[in-house]
Amino acid sequence: MTKKKRGKLFYKLLFIFLVVSLLPLGMVSYYLVNLTQTTLNKSIIRDQEALALAFADTVTNYVISFRNILYDSAHLEDFYSMNTEKIKLLVNNMMHIHSAFLEMSVLNPLGQEIIRVVRYGDDTGLRDFLSSPLYQKTIKSGEFIGEFERYKGKYPCITIAVSIVNPKNPNYSSGILIAKLSLTTLSGLLKASFPDPNHTRVSVIDLNGFIIAHSVPEEAERPNAKLNDEVLKILLANDAKSGGGEIALSNGERVLGAFSAISELDWIIYIERSINIAYQASRDMLSRTWKVMIFVTVFVLFLGYAVSVVITQPIQALREAATKIAEGNFDFEPDLIIPNDEIGELAHTFLEMSESLKIKTSEILSAKEQLEKLNRTLENRVEARTRELKSAQEELIKKERLAAMGQMASVVSHEIRNPLAVMNNSIYFIKTKLGTNVEPKIAKHMSIIESEIRQANGIIDEILSFARTRDLKPKITNLNSYIDELLSTYPFPQHIELEKKLYSGQIIVNIDQDEMNQVIRNLIKNAIEVMPERGKIIVRIDVTQENMAKIEIEDTGPGIAKDVLEKLFTPFFTTKARGTGLGLAVVKKVIERHKGKVEISSIVGKGTCFKLYLPVANEQLPPAVA
Repeated sequence: MTKKKRGKLFYKLLFIFLVVSLLPLGMVSYYLVNLTQTTLNKSIIRDQEALALAFADTVTNYVISFRNILYDSAHLEDFYSMNTEKIKLLVNNMMHIHSAFLEMSVLNPLGQEIIRVVRYGDDTGLRDFLSSPLYQKTIKSGEFIGEFERYKGKYPCITIAVSIVNPKNPNYSSGILIAKLSLTTLSGLLKASFPDPNHTRVSVIDLNGFIIAHSVPEEAERPNAKLNDEVLKILLANDAKSGGGEIALSNGERVLGAFSAISELDWIIYIERSINIAYQASRDMLSRTWKVMIFVTVFVLFLGYAVSVVITQPIQALREAATKIAEGNFDFEPDLIIPNDEIGELAHTFLEMSESLKIKTSEILSAKEQLEKLNRTLENRVEARTRELKSAQEELIKKERLAAMGQMASVVSHEIRNPLAVMNNSIYFIKTKLGTNVEPKIAKHMSIIESEIRQANGIIDEILSFARTRDLKPKITNLNSYIDELLSTYPFPQHIELEKKLYSGQIIVNIDQDEMNQVIRNLIKNAIEVMPERGKIIVRIDVTQENMAKIEIEDTGPGIAKDVLEKLFTPFFTTKARGTGLGLAVVKKVIERHKGKVEISSIVGKGTCFKLYLPVANEQLPPAVA
């Protein structure tokens, strides 16, 4: 039996099917893979640089907090009275409370050491600091922070000194309080944040390259431990205060590095991660994408082959039969299994001569339309899957950034609130010691410190509020009553005029009152801040045609420029001299969590109006309890 050859139509259909199916998929996949890989790599570099900046702030706050402890202590009466017994008792107490102090000394006005307490060893001999830079600078500027050194040749530390001053006579120095601050805690903090040295290594170095702290504490404890000279040269040659990117070492290794300068201490935070580890997620994604592409290609190949065979086999048999008939062999019967479908009907009508050609042409056109429809359907599915993949990817990146921000916010909150608490307790202690007979100037400065502590705590609360998301606790609320009560309890300044325009009927909404309190208070607070001398705040409540509750908070301030207006809800964007730039970002986040929206309109020189839209609830208020 002669083997049948494939006709040209078979190969054409197979080729067209493959091109139409795979070419769009391949182009879209190639573009998305490259775009995703580039975006992911840039995000990794930005995140690593952000970590360096965060740890730079943490190190600075660590040193400054202990400097403030010494400063507050040096202003106590027991210190500036220079009573040796009381001073020794206070120094021993401070050494007991603060384990980070390795050694503490007190100098008299002539630079002679009168008290010396050490944590390790028995070296308590008194020294003369009259000609030392420490004494000269502390007497001149009131404080001194020394360079990195190793206490007893082992413990990394720095020397901090502050003048002992009587607050009643701040121009006269009663002596100097000196402490050697251990930096071992920094290594412990780095190790806790980066426990796997094979993944990420973090170090704190001075400008000479000596390691002050390291995520592998053993590295910091080595005598004369220094950073790699190649990396140190790159860091010192960079004029920027922070940065990051790939570094090629002379041994052929490539690492992903990020740094941030600690300008107050002339130190540098350096974070290093292997390129292979840093970009592993990117390579894994690329590998999985190519596997999917290969699988789709093979699947489409077999599908195209099957479709081509089904379509072309009956046509090939009919072509052979037409050739025989053209030769005059009208008795020829094609070797064809006639199916009970359109192709079968085509075979029957072909054998009936004249009508068969018309039916054959019609069936071929029908088959072609079905093939094109199948191709369009496949393309639509590919596009839908591509959109879903892109949406899922963007959501994943957003969640990862929020998780990183939440982790950073927790660390910053913990590290900042501790020294703030110490400062607050110190102010309370000073007030207790001074009693009611306090000079106005001292009382003013203590009030300023307390105000700044509250400001700092407020900033921390804003960051935590934005970074963390708790479950909503909605409550059926009469909007008119809720806004009226909120405005009646808000402390408006005397120069601000409040005008309320409540809705004539009853508006019921389902809201989390705690989070909505923060939204309304933030907007009112912003409005008051832009009207420092005199102004008016108008609060309106209405219902839109789309059955949405609308709250308008309008001020008569200076208004907002158009270029600033477009960035107002961007996290960390602010036009204020002080602030986090998260207030309006929190407003937008809360309203969107309530399935609402925020709009803003402003005219420069006339004022600004914030419009909050919330869904109206279908439920009714619960009956009042008698």
